Amino acid sequence: MLLPKQAGYFFPAEFHPHLATWLSWPHKEASWPGKIQTIFPRYADFIKELTKGELVRINVADDAMKAFALSHLQTAGVDLSKVEFFFHPTNDAWCRDHGPAFLINPAADVKKVIVDWGYNAWGNKYPPYDLDDVIPTLIGKHYNIPVYHPGIVMEGGSVEFNGKGTIMTSTACLLNPNRNPHLDQAKIEEYLCNYYGAEQILWVDEGIIGDDTDGHIDDTVRFVNEDTVITVIEENKNDENYELLQQNLRQLKNMRLLNGKQLNIVEIPMPDEVIWEEQRLPASYANFYIANKSVIVPTFRSAKDEKVLQQIQTCFPEREVVGIDSTDIIWGLGSFHCLSQQEPLV
Repeated sequence: MLLPKQAGYFFPAEFHPHLATWLSWPHKEASWPGKIQTIFPRYADFIKELTKGELVRINVADDAMKAFALSHLQTAGVDLSKVEFFFHPTNDAWCRDHGPAFLINPAADVKKVIVDWGYNAWGNKYPPYDLDDVIPTLIGKHYNIPVYHPGIVMEGGSVEFNGKGTIMTSTACLLNPNRNPHLDQAKIEEYLCNYYGAEQILWVDEGIIGDDTDGHIDDTVRFVNEDTVITVIEENKNDENYELLQQNLRQLKNMRLLNGKQLNIVEIPMPDEVIWEEQRLPASYANFYIANKSVIVPTFRSAKDEKVLQQIQTCFPEREVVGIDSTDIIWGLGSFHCLSQQEPLV
């Protein structure tokens, strides 16, 4: 069997048109200890925004969870004709990391395939994760489309795509020995290129403080088109994120794309600190999700929220930028991008 890249498949950028967005309905109390009930209204608002431009496909455990989800979606006024449920039990809600990686080849007879990377809950931090690990294969079976199994650990939040052969990632995450200790950087690059259909891997070093994923790129650097990135910076020089993010910025300025071009870099500030139960949470405006009609940005009841929404809007002239309060959701240590995985239109 040819590798995806050899067969002409590639992982499109998030700004490529979507058929649907995949979600796994949140249910794990331990991910939002003492607070899970507070997240559902904003989560339903997220789904309502998504349905304005695409289908939403939701993994649930059983009829009871489906009924619970429907009650929240109805309260939020969601267009339920755009929502589909799948009885795929999960351990947790982070569909970016355990969901299917859809690759496309518009010229092939089979235009869409799935890559099912290994998943170990960010270095075996939150067992069990056996249900999450099989989600991509279950979806492939449902649609009767080919599923590739690279046999190494990879999370969707650790990689960012420009749709033109370039992947951005971080050494803090992908070279962490809790993922694939037997692989060096060159070998990981080989897997990424072969199974995502890419030509070039660009690396920054750091993630943000409080991020339990060991530095996922979707909290720090995001492609908004094939040669432009948004990156977060910390404005307070005394903040522990300041130098980490400056290091990433220096690296971004030295990068070149496949065509030799430098990146256009749009700098946005980090929000004010979000602290809950004496824990600093990984609040970042970069954890936005690019939907067909809108760009859904987490906000944090910060004085910077409105300014950042306007900045991001300038990067997406053809989409409406929508802020949704993520102050409760971020207690789970992730936000809208972490919770979602796009299925491209082909």
